[in-house]
Amino acid sequence: MQVMRGWATRYAPWVSLVSILGTMPDALAGDYEGSPQVAEFVGEMTRDYGFAGEQLMGVFREAERKQSILDAISKPAERVKQWSEYRPMFITDARIARGVDFWRQHEAVLARAEQEYGVPAQVIVSIIGVETFFGRNTGNFRVIDALSTLGFDYPPRAEFFRKELREFLLLAREEQVDPLTLKGSYAGAMGLPQFMPSSFRAYAVDFDGDGHINIWTNPDDAIGSVASYFKRHGWVAGEPVVSRGDVRGDQVDEGLTTGIEPTKTVGELRALGWSSHDALRDDMPVTAFRLEGDNGSEYWMGLKNFYAITRYNRSVMYAMAVHQLSEQLVQARGVK
Repeated sequence: MQVMRGWATRYAPWVSLVSILGTMPDALAGDYEGSPQVAEFVGEMTRDYGFAGEQLMGVFREAERKQSILDAISKPAERVKQWSEYRPMFITDARIARGVDFWRQHEAVLARAEQEYGVPAQVIVSIIGVETFFGRNTGNFRVIDALSTLGFDYPPRAEFFRKELREFLLLAREEQVDPLTLKGSYAGAMGLPQFMPSSFRAYAVDFDGDGHINIWTNPDDAIGSVASYFKRHGWVAGEPVVSRGDVRGDQVDEGLTTGIEPTKTVGELRALGWSSHDALRDDMPVTAFRLEGDNGSEYWMGLKNFYAITRYNRSVMYAMAVHQLSEQLVQARGVK
């Protein structure tokens, strides 16, 4: 594909879109026309990234402030405190059955992703299953509305969401897509794998080679992008994810990890009364955690690949749901 030089030439379809928007009458003006914050943001995008200010203002004339987004992000999350409650939300017969179908439908692409990135097909399938039920729930908010609302009207995290808004506009320009049409979650997460714009630009890949990255409706690109993400975050091909632990003594809880990052080694945990069901090196750093399951407390050691999953979502329960769903998918599919 020939590379066209010059911003206006390279992004001609996108420029045409915002040029049209910029000439719309005031009757169609959105919630952000005249906003000093937006004016400052547009000035930064013009100065630092070569956007045409008037054209970009045309996009913001169409952006809408959504109170439902502010309500959703401000409402305290209904936290599921126990693994016994969390696991059944994601590991269900319906999700497993749909996952097996998805795997079979995209078997060749998943095999290629596993070959190129070293990430098992079942883990890629599981991520897409946990995130969006294989595309069933990808979000109905326009990304421009979500990121504008949170970037300009949600002070607690405005800086973060303005950064994501910047990344979103850059990806729309790079992919030559209409920024007013792309949809996602109320927080701006997009497509089958629910990438934030910064993750899209850093890790998403054109896995089918058509010249564009489409994680919304192209499973090939979504699959390759998930595999790329995990590879870049330290996934080690062929290595396990977790090891079940046995514990004894009154120092066991001293070994539990605070947060996500592995801070103790297997040897240090052993000195505190932990032992592993698997042969692990004493110098191996692990994330040690306890889950309250249907049959009581479960003790686990998360290995390097477990930590890679938590880089997608910083939650040990999330990572365990992804891991155990992947195991269920393998079992249901009848392969090793």
